Amino acid sequence: MILHATDHGAGAPIILLHGLYGAAQNLGMIARALGDGRVIALDARNHGASPHAPDMGYRTLTADVIETMDALNVAEAVLIGHSMGGKTAMMVSLMHPARVRALAVLDIAPVIYDHAETRAELIDALAALPLMPGLTRQQANAHLAKAIPDPALRGFLLNNLRLSHADVPTWRIDLAAIKAALPMLTGWADPQPLVAYDGPSLFLRGAHSAYVPPDAIGEIQRRFPRAMIETVANAGHWLHAEQPDAVNEALNHFLIPILRPCAEPRARLNPSP
Repeated sequence: MILHATDHGAGAPIILLHGLYGAAQNLGMIARALGDGRVIALDARNHGASPHAPDMGYRTLTADVIETMDALNVAEAVLIGHSMGGKTAMMVSLMHPARVRALAVLDIAPVIYDHAETRAELIDALAALPLMPGLTRQQANAHLAKAIPDPALRGFLLNNLRLSHADVPTWRIDLAAIKAALPMLTGWADPQPLVAYDGPSLFLRGAHSAYVPPDAIGEIQRRFPRAMIETVANAGHWLHAEQPDAVNEALNHFLIPILRPCAEPRARLNPSP
């Protein structure tokens, strides 16, 4: 599948891959901060403006990225992915290492998860929202408040709702396809037990997030032997939204020697352990 792409700039390609229930625009702060290349933000299948289809395993998401790179004449790119997009980026690097110049992963590891925000009950709550002409975002927010008490999560999910005063509102995300794929998306389809990506890689984790626990560090290092692992202070799973300056600084510090090998590396203001 060729994915919907937002393509800006010139030079070395950098591909951004968003997380579950998101869209390319969720990584806009990162895209705007990357001034040293051609930045391509993709909507995953069943998300944003990309086509819908039932299969959402990571091998399929990987094939979508490769097919889209081919369509955009991108032979090799830096991949930056958050959450589901991070797992997809890892899988691309493991299955197609020659296509990945460098890898940056935001708050996810190559392990199996079971987190509340990815459970079927969340999708059921969205699917139960009465869709009728004239529905407002405030009404939708109030209807979902009991099932999804976290206002930040509720607001994030409601970004996927297309509202219309004349027509019936619709969801940009394919709720049925995502619900069916949850076991695969929270899992990890091992490409080959002994495969590793030996290119430069950066793993950023939120200090207040449980997505990259200490026992996942060894698996990251086994799969990505050149990985640098850093913790972003005062950040949870959506670290790029909660601490954009720190995340952008870490990404640029990582990428400058890769995109501009002759450039002098900039000193870090607050390097993370």
